[in-house]
Amino acid sequence: MAKYLILFLTIVTLFSCTNGTPDNNNNLPNVPVNETINLNLGPFINLQVPGGWAYASGGIKGLIIYNFNGTEFVAFDRACPHLSPTESCSQMIVESSIKMVCPCDDTEFNILNGAPLSAGINVGARVYRATLINSTTLSITNF
Repeated sequence: MAKYLILFLTIVTLFSCTNGTPDNNNNLPNVPVNETINLNLGPFINLQVPGGWAYASGGIKGLIIYNFNGTEFVAFDRACPHLSPTESCSQMIVESSIKMVCPCDDTEFNILNGAPLSAGINVGARVYRATLINSTTLSITNF
């Protein structure tokens, strides 16, 4: 029963997300992102299943990629969105496969949509476009 509840909440969250929301984060610089991920490579094997995630290079401090349902993906910059990216501790990590955490101050962000989960934070994680090109290739861009 709990599995069905989690699945239902995940689906509701996915359909409530909006695409094309402008990034109004002035803390993070704009950098070009154009990465191609081979899902068959070892570091990305977890991305082959819904709910899987992986770290990748790209963006400001690296990427966190999440597989929603096997065909839809999202990618976030690992840079803590509310801090300067020059701080050594400002690279987010995934915790419990359900949230992204900034180690500087333990601020939490939703891994499904990048929304802040911690009180007082009003900017979400920077999101990039993740497109499944074929069954084994994922493209991540910000254009």
